[in-house]
Amino acid sequence: MRVLVLAVGRMKKGAEAELADRYLKRALQAGRAIGIRSIDVVEIRESRAQDSARRMVEESIAISTLIPEGAIVVLMDEKGEGLTSAAFADRVARWRDGGQASLAFVIGGADGLADTLRERARLILNFGQATWPHQLVRILLLEQLYRAITILSGHPYHRD
Repeated sequence: MRVLVLAVGRMKKGAEAELADRYLKRALQAGRAIGIRSIDVVEIRESRAQDSARRMVEESIAISTLIPEGAIVVLMDEKGEGLTSAAFADRVARWRDGGQASLAFVIGGADGLADTLRERARLILNFGQATWPHQLVRILLLEQLYRAITILSGHPYHRD
């Protein structure tokens, strides 16, 4: 299964980028053993439109063009569903075991995501009801992907 993380905005160099890279590398290395063949992070340029609704639409269109045909789409949104790490791992395993070729996680910009993307989502996920900067959401998502992979492979990283 191919995993995509589609994120509006750039991760600036520094501690946050280093942490995101660390979890990405760990997830890539551990993921191969359980059928995760790639994890790609794609940054989408923030729209420069003056109107927030227009920015949201432009960013959502840019994201939509990058989602592979037939991919499972998971949106990251504070209004989404909260899952335990074990439940998250279970979802990933079910999609992988169901023969799903691609899984696309979407992190929107400051103005959110258009309803057309919400309608495509199989899951809308949150990491709590607080609003998080997109850089931190990316780090949290990459860590949870790594954690899910370790859960599925029986590695002791996750402890209940």
